[in-house]
Amino acid sequence: MKRALALLQATVLLFLAGYAHPQVASFQPPTVGAATPWTQQGFKADPNDFRFAIVSDRADSPRPGVFEQAVAKLNLLRPEFVICVGDLIEGYTTDPEVLDRQFDEIDDILGGLEMRFFRVAGNHDITNSVMLEVYRERYGSPYYHFLYKDVLFLVVSTEEVDKPSRIDKAQVAYMQNALRDHPDVRWTFVFMHNPLFVDWKGRPPPLSEGWTQIENALKGRPHTVFAGHRHQYAKYEKQGQSYIHLATTGGGSRLRGTAHGEFDHIVWVTMTGTGPRIANLMLDGIFDENVRPAKQSREPGLIRTLLDSLRSVIGR
Repeated sequence: MKRALALLQATVLLFLAGYAHPQVASFQPPTVGAATPWTQQGFKADPNDFRFAIVSDRADSPRPGVFEQAVAKLNLLRPEFVICVGDLIEGYTTDPEVLDRQFDEIDDILGGLEMRFFRVAGNHDITNSVMLEVYRERYGSPYYHFLYKDVLFLVVSTEEVDKPSRIDKAQVAYMQNALRDHPDVRWTFVFMHNPLFVDWKGRPPPLSEGWTQIENALKGRPHTVFAGHRHQYAKYEKQGQSYIHLATTGGGSRLRGTAHGEFDHIVWVTMTGTGPRIANLMLDGIFDENVRPAKQSREPGLIRTLLDSLRSVIGR
């Protein structure tokens, strides 16, 4: 009897809770008749969809302040996480104090990022055994994998010490096991610094045995590969899959524009039920709510143009 009474009380409480806080539909249209001032496509609110951002090279003649801008603008965009394809410091030294100072600098910048950040090791991050030791002490393994919402992320290191553009047997076995352990994920993303899938002229490069073995293990599954290093954007297709090396996010560049693949950008990836949607967001085209037109000036046209150019350089 007591058990039945307790069950009745619980039922009444649940009923009252639902009455006090009824479920509210996300979209509550007004009554406007058969014709509506909106289209009938569904809302993009699939809980399995997610969005992440990719940033590219900061090193090799870095331009001060650009990567810091990227961090601020990522906080505006609010992806679920951010991945960098490598080269966050200048590196190329065996002095641990210099390395710690450079890594401290980038870590201070990344301390302002409001979401999780994933590193990919670049040749400026790891070049020699001292750099590898410092990197491991600070950040752990330069290669790893993780799962997010049934999507597999492989972070490949192309920076084997004293053997650039190589992937050793231990890493190959690690990546093969990660792929073998997750055969039915809905997509696989691969991140690497040096685009071992193509040479500087867009042709298949001299084979990297390690990368070839990983690539063979990727066959038959939907995947996308991202790299950096070249400071020049280009997209290729292999076996119907996209392979992309990115431009820059503050690294050395002539910035000749999209026709040359030279620009600062953030890559925005939306993972959907049918695969990723990839957008390139130009860094100088992302503004917060305080954007406003330049104040009108009475300066002559030529002088105004020169002054605007000077201001843009100083502002950069």
